[in-house]
Amino acid sequence: MSLVLAAATGMVFAAGTWLLLQRRLSRIVMGIALFGNGSILVLLQSGNERGVAPLAGSTGGETVADPLPQALALTAIVISFGVTTFLLALAFRMWQLTGDDMVEDDVEDRRIASEEAVLEEEADASELVASYDTAEEPSVQAQDEADR
Repeated sequence: MSLVLAAATGMVFAAGTWLLLQRRLSRIVMGIALFGNGSILVLLQSGNERGVAPLAGSTGGETVADPLPQALALTAIVISFGVTTFLLALAFRMWQLTGDDMVEDDVEDRRIASEEAVLEEEADASELVASYDTAEEPSVQAQDEADR
């Protein structure tokens, strides 16, 4: 049974990764939700053995279930719900502003990146000119070596 759960977990993570790589915000939200579900499956698989509830006095000599994976799974559910809710709010606001949920390239980001590239090219060119101005000509260097 654990092999089936491992394969299902891998398929959930693969589908979540594929959805995260899309450009539509609704698909990205579904990918995040699948990642949350995959993490819950991983946490539940980490609880190796079944056992009785870990309450004081209820063991009766039987194996006690590990409560840590269950607690972590509950925490993962809460976190994934919060992140999904936040992303849905962002998607709704984007739909209100643009009428679409397509994640476009940021024009301002491209403009800043192109300005930085131009500034780097100018800095490289000025360094090249400065190094050329301070360097002696090869004929002068050869003449100095011959004089020594």
